[in-house]
Amino acid sequence: MTGLLEFREKLKLFYSKNEFFILPILKFLLAFLVLNTLNGQLGYMTQLDNIAIVLIVSLLCSFLPMGSIVLFAALFSLAHMYALSLEIAAIGLCVYLLLFLLFFRICHKEAIVAVLTPFLFVLQVPYIMPVAMGLLGTPASAISVSCGVVVYYLLLTVSGSASTISTMGAEEATAKLRLIIDGILGNQEMFVVIAAFAITVIVVYLIRRMAVDHCWTIAMIAGVMMNLVILLVGDLMYDLNISLLGAVVGEIAAVVVAKIIEFFRFCVDYSRTEKVQFEDDEYYYYVKAVPKMTVTAPSKTVKKINPQRRTGAAPGRTSAAGARTVSGQRTRNVTTERISTGQERTAQGAHRDEGRGQRPGTHRNDARTGRSVTINSNMTEENTDDYEELF
Repeated sequence: MTGLLEFREKLKLFYSKNEFFILPILKFLLAFLVLNTLNGQLGYMTQLDNIAIVLIVSLLCSFLPMGSIVLFAALFSLAHMYALSLEIAAIGLCVYLLLFLLFFRICHKEAIVAVLTPFLFVLQVPYIMPVAMGLLGTPASAISVSCGVVVYYLLLTVSGSASTISTMGAEEATAKLRLIIDGILGNQEMFVVIAAFAITVIVVYLIRRMAVDHCWTIAMIAGVMMNLVILLVGDLMYDLNISLLGAVVGEIAAVVVAKIIEFFRFCVDYSRTEKVQFEDDEYYYYVKAVPKMTVTAPSKTVKKINPQRRTGAAPGRTSAAGARTVSGQRTRNVTTERISTGQERTAQGAHRDEGRGQRPGTHRNDARTGRSVTINSNMTEENTDDYEELF
């Protein structure tokens, strides 16, 4: 579990650092998939069924707000309806306007849900959306999910009636209108799905807001069971021919996605729950505190060690000016002269030390070898003809 928590923190940190690049890429991919799906399901206007146009529009959506994907998806679908029949496009426009007035009045921040719901229907996993919106949204999210269901069944009715509409003439406009309107209003499956999804959103929201342990897990399981029961009851009542196997697989996928959402949004440690009671002048407070499961992402600290720079000539080499470098320190040679008593006198070091007000330093005399080395705290002095390093 610690590894997963570290991965989550690293992922959050990566997203926060690169949000400026990641968000446009995600919007581009979503717009590309949605528009390609529309062209594949409808595709009546050949001018729009072009990968170059889809790429250009998707690139444009990546720099615009998320609602632009909804706008371009609606325009693409209306254009395909218009290529099929003007009457069909008029009906589609009226439906979109009604949904727009209802949707953006209440939950305009969830515009992308109206696009994702039909897309998930095409992928055969629409049951993910009501459970996910129950965990992340509010009871008003039931309206956005219901709008997405209406859009899907509108497009499904148009694509299913396209062969019949294409054989009708222009004088049969009334018949075309009646065909589409009856197909939408008489679609009992659509109303059953709307009821199931709306109730699921509300049930999941109410349970996950309760102050009980593992409320999110209970909410997602209860929502999945509620959704499945309503669909089965509707199938028995109206003979909808809903695939039981497909519904079960879709509900399992919904639980998996819901657990992923819970891990990133509501990961808590119920074993360390604390209950606190206190009061003030007006109220008594009973507080249940559940700590979040967090871990600090490991960070690597790189310590750079720079080698000591050497200045001057190489060690052990004497420059032309009479100076040489020993172990990274520049020293200066001092010429001494031999006197008859075996003692030596430093020509430069003594006068320098006296000028500084310090002791002349420590002298070592060697009458046998005829060499003299003066060691100072600040300077090393040697004979230029015969010297040795003292370190």
